[in-house]
Amino acid sequence: MDMKLEVVVVPVADVDRAKAFYEKLGWRLDADVTDGEDFRVVQVTPPGSPCSVIFGTGISAASPGSSEGLHLVVSDIEAARAELADRGVEVSEVFHDAGGVFHRAGTEGRVPGPDPERRSYSSFLSFSDPDGNGWVLQEITTRLPGR
Repeated sequence: MDMKLEVVVVPVADVDRAKAFYEKLGWRLDADVTDGEDFRVVQVTPPGSPCSVIFGTGISAASPGSSEGLHLVVSDIEAARAELADRGVEVSEVFHDAGGVFHRAGTEGRVPGPDPERRSYSSFLSFSDPDGNGWVLQEITTRLPGR
């Protein structure tokens, strides 16, 4: 049976501020639904993604800003960085990992610039939403077999 990731919940403190931020990224607003003062769901979807992100009031007990390592895949990491910066997002420089496998938590092992061999899966950048939820963009130009 196929199991497809459909929605990721991101905990935020200020729903309207988060909504404005994600719309500024160019993400599609799919829904903004309320059911009284204690329940609101906002759903946004990154361009080209089959998985959406939701945030709101009364949908998560997680602390605002506690999500880390949320990954988005792009085909050109430098173009993605330029687009985010043009949209006013505070974004890291492009980096690769000192070990060449996958980035580590935080900023440990980050080497400035894209992977020197421009290997797929090996170049990254990061940004956070206004609450501190951490996003990573990963450049993938050729998928691993079976993907």
